[in-house]
Amino acid sequence: MITLQDIANRLNISKGTVSKALNGAPDVSETLQKAVLETAVEMGYTKIRRQKDVQKKLCILIGNMEYKEPHQFGYEIILGFRQLAEPAGYAVDIVDTNEKLQKSTPYDVFMLQNQYHGAFVVGFSLNDPWMTDFRTSQIPTVLYDNYVIANPNMTYVGIDNNEGMELAVSHLKKLGHKKIGYLSSALGSHIMQVRHKAFFQALKQNGIKAEPAYAGNSYYITQCLEKHLPRLLDLGVTAIICSHDQIANSAMIQCQQLGCHVPGDISIIGFDDLPICAYTSPPLTTIRQDRIQLGKSAFSALTNTMKNVAIGTLLLHAKLIVRGSTGEAKE
Repeated sequence: MITLQDIANRLNISKGTVSKALNGAPDVSETLQKAVLETAVEMGYTKIRRQKDVQKKLCILIGNMEYKEPHQFGYEIILGFRQLAEPAGYAVDIVDTNEKLQKSTPYDVFMLQNQYHGAFVVGFSLNDPWMTDFRTSQIPTVLYDNYVIANPNMTYVGIDNNEGMELAVSHLKKLGHKKIGYLSSALGSHIMQVRHKAFFQALKQNGIKAEPAYAGNSYYITQCLEKHLPRLLDLGVTAIICSHDQIANSAMIQCQQLGCHVPGDISIIGFDDLPICAYTSPPLTTIRQDRIQLGKSAFSALTNTMKNVAIGTLLLHAKLIVRGSTGEAKE
């Protein structure tokens, strides 16, 4: 176990100075605090010392995800986490991150500096700098829809996307659809890659021809629809599954503008079940993520990880919500 004295010996300063630096004392310079924090992390020191009457702190680190309004995807995830964390005596800080922060401050240094016991990370892409730090981090951390291999301090929480895609494809198969397309955001995130792979796997499991040409992805929704939707319609697909509800809703609007009736001419399924899905035209069939439960599961996984119970992956069941955007295949 690395001690304060070990850090002091490395830097040739007093043990008291190390303690003050780790606790953000105002009489220790910013340069020295930074040196102490970085040395502590390098040596494997992660224990946060605090007064008994100081509230324990956790943080929710936000990447590219909207969360401030009830209709936004991340709102209920954060709410679910807080519903368990705060009654359990934890203070929860919500921290918007950006590339500048992640490049300027290593993840473990940031956590020690702010005296966080653990973190719940949402909305990160594979290119976020801290994704590299997570591989070796010693801080208990739960990642929503991201996976880090072989680090017992990291837990992946999400829904079973393979199950969700299987439910979507099976539903369309029962309605007589044999040519099913797929529209997706760019494959620059772990979850988009998982859903893309799950789509083709679900087709094969249901005995439906899995043509690579039946799938298309782009970074922007408008670009995805302009480039791939007309192509899929020309290929004769009778149904399209989308990687998330925003693409699905936009696809329905675009199909109607092209003179295709939903679901008379083409069926469309989304993913996530955002609040807007019940009010689209027609109401959107989709795969539901129980976001309140995802937040609660993240807290449970985090507290267990903080007790040295290494949880690799925690997946909740997906659920198919059938509305008006799917119907029998057109003969």
